[in-house]
Amino acid sequence: MSVDPAERRARAALTWIVEPETRGLPALVERDGPVETWQRLAAGHPDLAPEGAVALRARSAECRPDDDLDRIQRLGGRFVCPGDDEWPDRLDDLWHAGSHPPFGLWVRGPARLADVTRQSVAIVGSRAASSYGDYMAGELAAGLGCRDWTVVSGGAYGIDGSAHRGALAVGSPTVVVLAGGVDVPYPRGHERLFEQVAREHLVISEAAPGCAPHRARFLVRNRLIAALTRGTVVVEAAARSGALSTAARASGLLRPLLAVPGPVTSTMSAGCHLLIRDRGAVLVCDAEQILEQVAAVGEFLPPEPRGPERPEDRLPPTFRQVLEAVPVRRPAGVARIAMIAGVDEPNAKAALRALAANRLVEKVTGGWRLQPVVRDGEPEARPARSPAAHGAALPPVTGAGDAPQEVLDLGL
Repeated sequence: MSVDPAERRARAALTWIVEPETRGLPALVERDGPVETWQRLAAGHPDLAPEGAVALRARSAECRPDDDLDRIQRLGGRFVCPGDDEWPDRLDDLWHAGSHPPFGLWVRGPARLADVTRQSVAIVGSRAASSYGDYMAGELAAGLGCRDWTVVSGGAYGIDGSAHRGALAVGSPTVVVLAGGVDVPYPRGHERLFEQVAREHLVISEAAPGCAPHRARFLVRNRLIAALTRGTVVVEAAARSGALSTAARASGLLRPLLAVPGPVTSTMSAGCHLLIRDRGAVLVCDAEQILEQVAAVGEFLPPEPRGPERPEDRLPPTFRQVLEAVPVRRPAGVARIAMIAGVDEPNAKAALRALAANRLVEKVTGGWRLQPVVRDGEPEARPARSPAAHGAALPPVTGAGDAPQEVLDLGL
């Protein structure tokens, strides 16, 4: 399905003439159609926007939609309108959040907009990011990309740029949403990044080619980042960060809002902590936790976080009691170990033999003790577990070490 050329031309003109959230005009476009609305604006009807009639007439006089459409084609892009197969239906949710979808989107890149944003997550945050924030943004983006999810962000310095680079590093799609025209790279320091994304994935904007990225356009741009995606992750943000605007838009769209915690002493994470504490954001630390929130119910269930498994973890209760009663250095006899463990001597003997077969304890002159852990060719004592288990007369334990990671086969 494709939009009528006259409507496409009118919508292209409206992206030049009308600021994205001008009051009343989007509703008029829905009611009267883009062609009639543009014609009336070009004719200077002040009733359409009495507050900005002079500015609209001036913009209408400068508007050259045919030139803009030719320009985007020369850039290897296109102008995507509602009704095109490539249009993301998710943008229509903006009507229910006190805003409206863009009149159209100027797109550079080979990917299809609807396809590449179908499974997508927004990663946003501070421009003045810390090394921690940059690291987390890159890691999260790469983790999402490895699981076939697209990362969408605004191309700014700091968190945005790190998120785009994290996706590119694993060959995953990423979408840059600009506040100005797709041929006006901002910030200039990311020009090469934008060129790479436009060459391999997508750079988009609702501002016509040549439009400057005015401050107000950044805030309305944020609604697109939130609306295009299935959830928004704020990685690092100060209490007054612009990323909180994107977070508010995501909440207004009833999309999952997620935030990465930082040090409680960091002002750069104060906004994230505010979102988690007061605004219903879910705390996330990795890509799996993000997907648990944004994927369809039951589609992605991450494993429960666990520490590294030690051989002791798989012991039957009696064996664990006996192991806990074995001294670290000074050997003890079976009778004393059985008494401390609270088991009878035959069970203690059987447990000690099985533990010795698995190199957890060893029999030496004078009784039994824990098997030393070998590190870099030098044996170390295993850590003491409970001073009371070894008796008050035993000397303090100074050695340290973890149990080896072999899997026990105790034949039970």
